[in-house]
Order: sequence, then structure tokens, then C-alpha cells
Amino acid sequence: MKIDRPSSERIGAEISDINVALVNAAEVNIIKQLVYEHKLVVFRGQNITDDQYLELARKIGTPQIYPQDNYHHPDYPEIFVSSNVPKDGIKFGVAGTGRYWHTDCAFLDEPLPFTMLYPQLLPNSIRETYYIDMQQVYKKLPPNLRSYIDGEYLIHEAKWRYKVQESDIDKAIIDILDDFENKFPPVKHPAVITHPVTHEKILYMNQGFTTGIKGLDYEKNL
Repeated sequence: MKIDRPSSERIGAEISDINVALVNAAEVNIIKQLVYEHKLVVFRGQNITDDQYLELARKIGTPQIYPQDNYHHPDYPEIFVSSNVPKDGIKFGVAGTGRYWHTDCAFLDEPLPFTMLYPQLLPNSIRETYYIDMQQVYKKLPPNLRSYIDGEYLIHEAKWRYKVQESDIDKAIIDILDDFENKFPPVKHPAVITHPVTHEKILYMNQGFTTGIKGLDYEKNL
């Protein structure tokens, strides 16, 4: 296993000379520590099956099933499929997911601590995945903005990112949103969280799901 660490105040360690399908417990612990320290870990030159992908996930933690089944891999519900490429002529997963800054599953009562991503096809466009170090964002906040959120809770909602499905045909938009909000009501999380391992403070806010600061009216949240 060869590890390339990022420069100061940057994220993303790279691991090469490794087959993730064969990692042992000691290597998994190293990988997790790298994630804690550098937020992101990239594995180069991998070619694994869906079964091996899930097995790696099980070594790192407990794979979760996304609460909307239209995102599920048909054979592996634990795998969230983001794709605009049909499989055997049939729609496969959901296209155009995450085209906004977000933290995965921030709208759940218990958001996910880890996310794994395994690209299968890379488009010839700028449709890429970018990452932000929210620890550094918090550190660099102006004092007036930091004092505005310290000790506060933020509201996170999923309904504004709902993707219309065939079953929604002939439904009013307001009914679709109301039904979805009943399934996934707004939740609150601390605006600034403390990492359980590194104990660093991290801004827990994103464009995709954060809709306001708890206790403030609409005008002030603007």
C-alpha cells in the first residue's frame, strides 16, 4: 500500500499499489484513519465487482439502503445508482443526481458518516464530483458569521430535491411535495459539529438541503 498525502490545508489522500477487494482489517483501519484526517481517500486502478464493492463497504462499516427505492441497484439495494445510461434498454438508477453542493443524507435524523463512490463511466464534460473541506470553511469564517451560527441548529429538508417519477403523473406539484415531506419531514442538526475522532469543529451546512436556521423567521434566514 502506497499513500500520498495532500499538502497542508488540502484534502484527499491517494492510495495506490492496493487491491481493495483483498484489504485486511489492518489496512481498513489505515483507510479509515486517512478518511478522518484527510476527509477523502482516492483508490487508483481498481476493477471490482458489485459484490466486492459491497464487501469493502461491509469491512469499513454497515452499508445503508437509501430510503427511495428508485435509486437502488436492482440486485443490490445498498448501492445507490446515479446514471443516465440504460441497462439492457431499461432505465437504470437516476440521472443528474447531486448537481449542487450537498452532504449526503443530511436530511435524515442520522446522516451517513461515510460515503463510497465507484465511477463506472466518466463523461466527456465538466460533470465531475468536487469536494469542500467544511472544517477549513468554518476556520476561515469571519467572526461575525461564526458568532451567528455557533450554538445554533440548522434545518435540513429533502423535498426541494425530489425527482418526479412516473407514479407522479396527474398529481399536483403541491400534493407531490406534501406527500414527500410527510415521509421525510424537516430535521435539525447542529450548525457546527465536532468530529468524533479528530475533535475538529466542522460547519454542517450545504446548499442542497439546508433551508434555514432554527428559530429565525423567513426574512432573517434570507
